[in-house]
Amino acid sequence: MPIDESRSFLPVNIAILTVSDTRDLATDRSGDTLATRIEAAGHRLADRAIEKDDAEAIEGRLRRWIADPQVDCVITTGGTGITGRDVTPEAFARVLEKEITGFGELFRMLSYQKIGTSTIQSRAIGGVSGGTYLFALPGSTGAVKDAWDDILVHQLDARFRPCNLVELMPRLLEHLRAA
Repeated sequence: MPIDESRSFLPVNIAILTVSDTRDLATDRSGDTLATRIEAAGHRLADRAIEKDDAEAIEGRLRRWIADPQVDCVITTGGTGITGRDVTPEAFARVLEKEITGFGELFRMLSYQKIGTSTIQSRAIGGVSGGTYLFALPGSTGAVKDAWDDILVHQLDARFRPCNLVELMPRLLEHLRAA
């Protein structure tokens, strides 16, 4: 992917939320994988937490981070499947102002190349709320690696061409200034 080395790298403040009824920080391999990749790319880990598979708890955590000026992006891992306890996309629906539909589409396309038709079980989603980017990833380390390495590492790099999400950050709240 084309990186324009004449442009400055701008670190993004990223919070990680693991959604799980069974994991804690000691057993959160997907959260660890994501944190390692975020920091290796030069970004800042703004916060990290674990919430149970509970839409209200997830929504509450998302709203707190959206309101926090020290958080530019939230990436969740877990709760995007289709079982009765998987409610991360429902929590996202409660807070998103705009969905980034291409994120889920691209994630599933890339995932299909690795796991075939099993990718239909993923409800990975991306969007924006309150000037904060939000991305919900499946809970497996493979899915986290795929989403970060093949999509997010590029889109969260201000040097990525022809365009990236970082250069849009100053404009995400334009609708509020126009009112």
